[in-house]
Amino acid sequence: MAFKLPEAHLALYRCDGEFFATDNICTHQHALLSEGYLEDGCIECPLHQATFDVRTGAAQCAPATEPLKTYAVKVEGDAVLVNLG
Repeated sequence: MAFKLPEAHLALYRCDGEFFATDNICTHQHALLSEGYLEDGCIECPLHQATFDVRTGAAQCAPATEPLKTYAVKVEGDAVLVNLG
């Protein structure tokens, strides 16, 4: 799921019952990661198949080498809150 805000373009993921948020733009060629494939906690870029760990933002394979920015996520009741600070 993706959200475009004035402060950030976010992707929100749910893995093993937990929520994680990262920038939605691939650090390699600026593709939308929300259009990629999520498996085992890693999102695959739809453009060149670079992968990132959504829990840490770390680039997992080429061609991406730069990590994604990650954001702290908290669940309160039915709300998922993302700290942009």
